[in-house]
Amino acid sequence: MTHPHLPTTEAAVAAVREIADAHGVHMSVTDDIGADSTSRRSSAALFTVLDPDGSLPHEAFVELAGSPSVSVRIFPEDDARITVDGVEFHDVPRDAVPAFLRAVYGGLAFVKGRFFPPGRWLVVPLPGDETYKEPITHSALTPWLGRSVRG
Repeated sequence: MTHPHLPTTEAAVAAVREIADAHGVHMSVTDDIGADSTSRRSSAALFTVLDPDGSLPHEAFVELAGSPSVSVRIFPEDDARITVDGVEFHDVPRDAVPAFLRAVYGGLAFVKGRFFPPGRWLVVPLPGDETYKEPITHSALTPWLGRSVRG
């Protein structure tokens, strides 16, 4: 499924803010602006603000309070890393972030496990037959993850 296009980091933050407001979740945002400040620009010289192409990179870290604990790092390269109760989803397209959060807060996300080989995964289904699945590496489940287990 194609998601509404979010052309900038600020547009993605605004979309996350709408979801937080709709679900009554408090959020805080930290912005990193400039090539010397963003996390993926470690090779940029000090005080270098623009990328070589003349663009101004903007990265944001959003924390959403409550259960589950959710954080979203939105990168200037059109992707994001979303962490849900300690489970990290890397390389989520920026345009899919709102649908991902709606699935988590809408009760669609679930924990799937198996006995052999042993393992548990957090599965987040999005509309249009798109699914994100990451292993749960910590041994104890949080209360939210424990409530989300499906057989």
